[in-house]
Amino acid sequence: MNPSDAGIHDYTVVRELLKEAAQTKSIDVGGHSKGFKVVVINEADKLTKSAQHALRRIMEKYTTSCRYFLCCNNSSKVIGAIRSRCLGIRVAAPSADEIVKVLNHVAKKEGVRLPEELAANIAAKSNRNLRRAVLMLEACNVHQRNMKPDQPVQLCDWEYYIHETADKILKEQSPARLLEVRGRLYELIVHCIPPEVVLKALTIELIANLETNLKVEVSGIAAHYEHRMQLGQKPIFHLEAFVAKFMSVYKKFLQDYGLE
Repeated sequence: MNPSDAGIHDYTVVRELLKEAAQTKSIDVGGHSKGFKVVVINEADKLTKSAQHALRRIMEKYTTSCRYFLCCNNSSKVIGAIRSRCLGIRVAAPSADEIVKVLNHVAKKEGVRLPEELAANIAAKSNRNLRRAVLMLEACNVHQRNMKPDQPVQLCDWEYYIHETADKILKEQSPARLLEVRGRLYELIVHCIPPEVVLKALTIELIANLETNLKVEVSGIAAHYEHRMQLGQKPIFHLEAFVAKFMSVYKKFLQDYGLE
């Protein structure tokens, strides 16, 4: 199950659904009881703190009848009370060679010819993210049906969109531009791009165009608002606050050095 899909109501899902699953007895198969049930919880790191505390209480109470597998991308967002009751198993991201094998398998199933050079290039630019690599393969195939070894790797539309947003922020720092950027951030969230991914990608694009002494300050600002985003419920507030703070810092930097 994926209780984080319920958003701020995940506490009710955890309390009612998991409790009901843990209370019911296991099905006897051939007269032999399995002893305990197994519940797999996806995106456990996206559960609210109240839901995680409810999960911890259920795990303690029904430990003899139920076992839980918690899948997450960032274990630091899971409360210590749950981490201490679990055996942590870290699964490394796939290597470039493994990604190339998967891409070749997908291309074979889809009946398209994938040059080895292009597959290696996609694997290198995917940052060891298999889902991203498959999407990049699809984009390359849509852009050019007969894919060639020297074909440029197509980035996702939202990455181009964030790149354009960063350019707009760097070109002008004003309330009107901030309002425009807010609309672009809303557009990304509406199209299901995770706010954490938006903040990270936007920060990388902005830092790439800054002086060295300013990069450290902007990184600290991004870390601050990323932390605030995890504590709050409205990501757009924190994304817009990050952009406003960056505009303020960057504007002051340009004025101090006479670069306006």
